[in-house]
Amino acid sequence: MSTLSLAVRDSSTMLRRNLLHMRRYPSMTLLLVGVPVIVLLLFVYVFGGTLGAGLGPTGDRSQYANYVTPGILLITVASAAQGTAISVAMDMTEGIIARFRTMAIFRPSVLTGHVLGSLVQTLLSLAAVTGVALLVGFRPTANPVEWLAAIGVLAMITFALTWLSVALGLVSDSVETASNLPMPLILLPFLGSGFVPTDSMPTAVRWFADYQPFTPVMETLRGLLLGTGIGANGIIAVIWCVVISALSFLWAKTLYNRSRAT
Repeated sequence: MSTLSLAVRDSSTMLRRNLLHMRRYPSMTLLLVGVPVIVLLLFVYVFGGTLGAGLGPTGDRSQYANYVTPGILLITVASAAQGTAISVAMDMTEGIIARFRTMAIFRPSVLTGHVLGSLVQTLLSLAAVTGVALLVGFRPTANPVEWLAAIGVLAMITFALTWLSVALGLVSDSVETASNLPMPLILLPFLGSGFVPTDSMPTAVRWFADYQPFTPVMETLRGLLLGTGIGANGIIAVIWCVVISALSFLWAKTLYNRSRAT
């Protein structure tokens, strides 16, 4: 059997393993959906009237639902990253990796299974959160091509953050540490254009909000789903996703090989 065939076979096996875990422990998926949904309901129904008025003279709760949904989708992706880091840390600390190393398998398939499984879980969670957003007033104007482009952007940022979370899980010495390290990712939509326009922020905060990676992703999603201007945000979002993916992959690979050697 060729190396490519072995890699595909073992990666598929590890993907099935992670999907079975997802099916047997649905509480994790429910948590991934529940947290963003609670945040969405809180901001739309509690703060939406006031914050919507700040979007313009015709702003209201329904307009704010349109504005805030891309930020909620990014929170969903970041929450899934936390779950991936925990899952990887559990594998590393509970001895299953040591058993895999005694078997004739394609060794990177363990990490590939985590990444693909998390990608599937996150996309399902995003679909559920989008459904709730539609129920509370989110009204996208996108055509099928723009929807596909938006899904592609979400898949790219999910892929990037998943590899980052794999690296964070590998670098953690305990499951508790792995659950804490990705927490700042959940805060980034709040410190960007996720909930209010950045031009309403103080200068220093606005500078950070404009140049952090989540803001161009959210602005690109708004442009694709709601018809607002995208400008250079689309290119910047792709660059951020590629850079995060590449650096995180190399970091995870180095950590995994180092742990294998010890």
